[in-house]
Amino acid sequence: MIDGDIIINKHVEQHYSTVFNKSTGLFIRVEEYGFEEPFWAKSGPEVIDISITNYCERNCEFCYRNSNSRGKHMDLKDYVTIIRQAKKVGTLQVALGGGNPNQHPKFIEILRETVNNEIVPSYTTNGEGLTKDILEATKLYCGAMAISAYYPYEYYLSELVNYVTTFQIKTNIHFLLNTNTVKKAISWLKNPPPFFNQINAIIFLNYKPINSSDELLLNKSHLIEDFFESVENNKVGLKIGFDSCSISGILKYMNVNNLFYESCEAARFSAFISEDLKMYPCSFMINSNSYGDLHSDTLSEIWKNNIFFKEHRKKILNNNCNSCIHRNECKGGCVFMENINLCH
Repeated sequence: MIDGDIIINKHVEQHYSTVFNKSTGLFIRVEEYGFEEPFWAKSGPEVIDISITNYCERNCEFCYRNSNSRGKHMDLKDYVTIIRQAKKVGTLQVALGGGNPNQHPKFIEILRETVNNEIVPSYTTNGEGLTKDILEATKLYCGAMAISAYYPYEYYLSELVNYVTTFQIKTNIHFLLNTNTVKKAISWLKNPPPFFNQINAIIFLNYKPINSSDELLLNKSHLIEDFFESVENNKVGLKIGFDSCSISGILKYMNVNNLFYESCEAARFSAFISEDLKMYPCSFMINSNSYGDLHSDTLSEIWKNNIFFKEHRKKILNNNCNSCIHRNECKGGCVFMENINLCH
């Protein structure tokens, strides 16, 4: 059911409903009286991360996709097929990624096709290629956009935020947390830079060593406790969020209302699709064989029946944290890359 900006999906078989406000991004799962919140959405993913390109001009050494200027773009007709299948299974949002997604040659058409199928798009950019046309389309079609903040490009972040927000776009900052950047994060939380007044939220992302060094893992930093304390005592005056990969640290170091906890949703409520049409439980499985192929199977078939999706759900259910008091909320943190968990 759609009522203006509000979409309500009733999942009769699983005895719950979802409420999504397309305008504000508010999302709620409401289970029927006497039933628990579902472990996974049997009908299909609520959110899909889609890499529409692996093109990027920066060649960052920590990039888990190894994106570069030779990166491949997803064909528009393939994207159209995916998004129409996503609509059928009840997907509410897609997060467009890459590479640098807004440098896809058909980016505006991709945004338009997403909205035409009643799904809200958002995307994360490194700031390259943000033309006037791209930003006007972002304002028209997107729920929000995020700008990646990482060394050595922080120096022009303020200028970029100033430019983007003149288009009245809801803008977030995605900050990659590792041993090299956590000190900067603490500094920003204690002494907010002026551009914080212009953004909607800062989202902290737990570093994953896919194609880079384990030595950068956040759990190796002596500042990890100071960081979470700075979050709790922050003076920034804006929303602060985390990826679900950070759940173990939030539970260990912070006192947060359990309504705001969100453990790993991979293969449960979300999925990832690469530019070459491989569908994974999570984007960080990109170098593994744990995928379904959208060339031969539908999105729905992979979600419900693919062995790797089934196995990932089992790993979350049967995680190795039986003795932990946070097991129910954390669900093992990351069961694919246990070395990133922040409770060690």
